[in-house]
Amino acid sequence: MSLFMLPAANAAIRLGGVMKKILSFLSCRLVRRCPGSGRIIGLNIGWPLLFPILGMAALIWSLVRIVAKPSRAAYPCMRVAVPMASSFLAWLLGITGASLLVKRLRTRFDRRKYAVARLLLSGIVLFVLTTLSDSRLAISNIALDYKDPYGPNVPVGEAKGIFPGRVVWAWNPDATNENCQPDRWGDAYFLDKNCNQDVVDDMLSKALLQLTGEETGDAAWDAVFRYFNRQHNKGDVGYTAGETIFIKINAVHAWTTNKDGSIRNDDDYGNVDTSPQAVLAMLRQLVRNAGVPQDNIYIGDPYTHVFTHCLEKWRAEFPAIHFMDKSGLDGREKYSASAEYKMHFSDKGSVLSQTQDRYFTVMDEADYLLNIPAMKGHRWGGVTFFGKNFFGANTRSGADHMHPGLHRESYDGPLRGQYGLYRVFVDLLGHENLGGKMLIYLMDALWSCSYEHEPPVKFKMAPFNNDWTSSIFLSLDPLAIESVCLDILQAEFPKQESEVPGNYWYANFPAIDDYLHQAADPANWPEGLTYDPEGDGTPLTSLGVHEHWNDPIEQKYSRDLGTGVGIELLKQHAPSAIATLLDVPARFILRQNHPNP
Repeated sequence: MSLFMLPAANAAIRLGGVMKKILSFLSCRLVRRCPGSGRIIGLNIGWPLLFPILGMAALIWSLVRIVAKPSRAAYPCMRVAVPMASSFLAWLLGITGASLLVKRLRTRFDRRKYAVARLLLSGIVLFVLTTLSDSRLAISNIALDYKDPYGPNVPVGEAKGIFPGRVVWAWNPDATNENCQPDRWGDAYFLDKNCNQDVVDDMLSKALLQLTGEETGDAAWDAVFRYFNRQHNKGDVGYTAGETIFIKINAVHAWTTNKDGSIRNDDDYGNVDTSPQAVLAMLRQLVRNAGVPQDNIYIGDPYTHVFTHCLEKWRAEFPAIHFMDKSGLDGREKYSASAEYKMHFSDKGSVLSQTQDRYFTVMDEADYLLNIPAMKGHRWGGVTFFGKNFFGANTRSGADHMHPGLHRESYDGPLRGQYGLYRVFVDLLGHENLGGKMLIYLMDALWSCSYEHEPPVKFKMAPFNNDWTSSIFLSLDPLAIESVCLDILQAEFPKQESEVPGNYWYANFPAIDDYLHQAADPANWPEGLTYDPEGDGTPLTSLGVHEHWNDPIEQKYSRDLGTGVGIELLKQHAPSAIATLLDVPARFILRQNHPNP
């Protein structure tokens, strides 16, 4: 052997010894816990036998459960056990392979076969890096799962409704066309060929009866109006002639249209807004069953236009309804702004860039409001439900001034992922002219997605099983219905290791339900802050009840289980197993920030 190879050989031998020590260390100390929460967050500290024991237990548990019934792979316990078992197998294979390589490396050095030894040494490094990376990923995915400090089935707040805390979930896969390609021109979700109006009408009709416990549509609506009026100290009376209703929809993608108000063939085509079929079903209920005259109904999204395809569909049946538009296109009426500032944000300038807002006269003067959002995740707010849909109600040119009160102000902004922070949704849901005027809460989940500016996606969880959501939700409790929708989005779009996954995990932002905690119980308000959106010295009280279900399989709340006085979830469908299909990557596009983001 030449003299110049001796230093390299000695270095290789020393490195081999170091690698052996590293492997020994890794095999004994693979689990690291957060000092504050105690959750598993990575590798390399803690009880030496914890990871092998948990890994073996998870592997055995996974095999016993899944082999007997493959659909169990999507159960909550399996979602924890399978990644742990996978990381254990990867660790075991890595340690075994690396140990064999170390043994062969020693043999090669003993025989002075240095070239082969160097190759084996490279293999050791590769094994270690691969094993460490795979194990960290598997364990960190467990640690990234969203956690609510209250835990499941712990109601917070005071349930509202004729039957307090009741939420009705109507699901019928026949409502939507499973072959729809929503981002393809001429095949969007909102077309009648892709959404069955008769089925949607039937879903809403039955949901209304379940919500109120009545046997006819007329009686159900009378019960809804009487409940609202009793809560607002107007007496035990139903709808009174002359009273007006404004319906706030989500039409963010109608910000720009063709000159005639028709939808453009651009990147926003097919992105989810409130579906025209859900709106028409509600209009039919109001006019035919509730007895509200057409000309006492106003509908629109103040920031945007009313698409021509929506206008034509609704006007064909109800020509006297007022179709509101930001610019008053043909067949539409233009909004006028109120002179008085009605909203006085409760942070008093400590968080938001503005301290007050004005709204439009049609909303200020309406006796009742309906708010029909589409069920979507949101890059700034985590979710865009009833509170977020009111972002498009103010008279400014945009809603940027409210962004600091969300979970994230911008792409570059820090995540406000702590509990006990000012949340602008509470002001919006609690204001007497916004959430305070809400007659009934209808969530349009016929089509849903994880991000506000994308086409609908098929959901894998039960009962959808890789089909469109095909659902509507109905309630008289704003927090109960938002809680149910949040649970669904969180189950369908869990947080991933990547910040830019195929499906976005915004609904799993840390402390995403902070606004629900605060809206439910003043005890959860930030220290030194009082929610008083009217600025009249009268603080908000509980707006409803918040709770998380027991798990994504049974989907039961405390009233369903008979354990508490929280949410009651009534379903118009039978339970089914969760599908275990692989994720289908969705497109990722950086879009222009719409005025009602």
